[in-house]
Parts: sequence; structure tokens; C-alpha cells
Amino acid sequence: MKQDYEKLNFTVGPVMSFPDIKQIGGRDVPYFRTAEFSAVGQDNERLIKKLLGMPQDSRAVFLTGSGTAAMEAVVMNCLTSSDRALIVDGGSFGHRFTELCSIHGVPFDSISLGGGRTLTEEDLRPYEGGPYTAFLVNLHETSTGVLYDGDLISDFCRRNGLFLIVDAISCFLADELDAEKLGADAVVVSSQKALALAPGLSVIVMSGRAVDRVQCAQTVSMYFDLKRYLRDGQRGQTPFTPAVNVLLQLHRRLSDIDAAGGVSCECARVAAVARDFRAKAEGLPFELYAQTPSNAVSALRVRCRTRADEIFAVLKDEYDIFVCPNGGALASEVFRVGHIGNITCEDNSRLIDAFHSMISRGRIIV
Repeated sequence: MKQDYEKLNFTVGPVMSFPDIKQIGGRDVPYFRTAEFSAVGQDNERLIKKLLGMPQDSRAVFLTGSGTAAMEAVVMNCLTSSDRALIVDGGSFGHRFTELCSIHGVPFDSISLGGGRTLTEEDLRPYEGGPYTAFLVNLHETSTGVLYDGDLISDFCRRNGLFLIVDAISCFLADELDAEKLGADAVVVSSQKALALAPGLSVIVMSGRAVDRVQCAQTVSMYFDLKRYLRDGQRGQTPFTPAVNVLLQLHRRLSDIDAAGGVSCECARVAAVARDFRAKAEGLPFELYAQTPSNAVSALRVRCRTRADEIFAVLKDEYDIFVCPNGGALASEVFRVGHIGNITCEDNSRLIDAFHSMISRGRIIV
């Protein structure tokens, strides 16, 4: 029962891009070891620092790799076996930090959160004054839709003198984020989330303290040695061939956001789409899974006899609509609807109509 519509993508990455961004992606890739491209690289660094609210002495590096590549690079370059990290493990992406620390020999303890639960003062209290040097968190745990309390994390890290690494991949441009106020030392973002670019580019923005750690690190890697990126970034370049067109897309997108009023305006747009969807979804056999949901995504627990992964499959195969399935223990219980990228309230209505159609056709059994 496919409709004669274009496909709609409500996943949380890659997401639907805006027309001018798609136009850049369709061009032939230009040669990049030029003064003109260097100027774009330097302006990208200026803009991303400004939009994240990072201090003047911070630096940004651009990696051709997914967000996980940037997460690994931060662990490799900023932490050592002499550190002890405290990691918020609230889902598959928070757990990824524990895996990376294990691989690279960084001692850690993890705060395990389940069931869409948010981080609380009670969770942090046992670790107060502990033997920790670093705190790692996915500020928005994309797998569950939970947005953690940045003020709570910031206060804890300042009291305990912790080096703060923030994965902001899903919350940047969806939820308010002032990295300097947060006290973040390293912030990771990537291209295919709310930036709404092609995948394959990640960015690490580092405070002066993080830069000092990188410069002193004995990183056993060629590609992930961030000292190379810091050096070449001074002239707007990268040490290896970058995702050239994605960097050009990034420059257009950051420039447009800056000109349109900055991060707060973009976050307000995403928040309006999220509120619209959640209001229209009332009465459907789903409920929000996250205690403190992000604007970026609504993780929905099914309250019906149809599995979440079956709902995903029917939407894809019969309605040309993509939502995000979950893996592991949540595969049958939770699916996710993204609100980032080129998604509108009219698109929300089409998804809601599809749900009602599925109920009327017996494809969702309530």
C-alpha cells in the first residue's frame, strides 16, 4: 500500500538535508590544497567554536570519519593509563565510551542507567571525591532519547576537578549547549545529525587544557594523532585528504545558522517540530521512553501487541517512511522518531496519518 510520495526520513542520522546543502554535495570535488580552501577551513573552525560557545583559546580539528572516530581520537589523545575515567553508560552510545577506554587501556568506572532513566545527583553521589581525573558523557544518549542535565554534570566536574569529554553528536543544534558554561574540555560533533550534511565528517573542539594534553600525548597512531591536525589546522588544512565536499557543506550550514540568529534559533526550530510531533502522537499506542527527552528524537515505547521493529518495517516497506529501530533488548519495545534535519510539521502529519492507517489496516494491533 505504498503512496505516491517521496521517501521521508525520521531517523537520527543520516537525516534529510536542505536543498542548498544537497546541491553542494552533487558537485565535482574540487582540489583542496589551495589558499581558497584553507580560508574555508579556518572559517569553519571560527564558526564551530562560536556556535558551540567554546573559549577563544580552543581549537577545532576535522576528521574524515564518523562520530565514533572522533570519540576514539579523543580517548587516544587526551587520556592515558594514568587517568581514571568516570563514564555515563546509559545506552549503546554511552557504552561505546567504555569500550574505547577498555581498548586503549584507560582505567574507568561506569554509571549504568537503564530504562530511559536520566542522570541524578543520587547517581553521582557515590563518586564524589573519588580517584577520577576525567568524566565522559554522551550528553544526549541517542539510543534512549535521554538528554542529561548539563548543569548537574558541570557542577560535579568542577567540584572534583575533572577533565570533561562531551559527545554532543545528537544534541548540537537540537538542545541548548554552551560548552564554555558547561566547562567542557573536548566536544565531539558529526556531520549527519542536526547539521544535516552527508555522513563522514566529525569535529573535535578542544579547550586550551585539552590542546595541552594532546601536545603531550604519545599517540601510537598516524591517522588519529591530533597533533598533526592541530598543526595543519593553523593554515586551514588537514594532514590527510578530507571529506572535501562535506567540509564545504559544513561551511554553508554553519554560515547560514550564524546569519539566521545562531544556535538558539536553530534549537527553537527543532524544538517546535518535536513538540508538534509529540502533541499529534497523543492517543496513539506509544509513550515517551525517556525521562528527560531531547528535542532531537522521541524514543517511543510501544503499548500495543505489535513489535517496534515490525512497525519500522511496515513504515519502510509500505509507506516509504523511515524511523529509527533499536537494537538489542529494546528491539521489540522501542523505536525512535527524529526531529532533526529538513523535517517539518507537515511531515509529522504524514507520519501520524501513516500510524492511523496502520491501525485501521490491522498492521498495528492495539
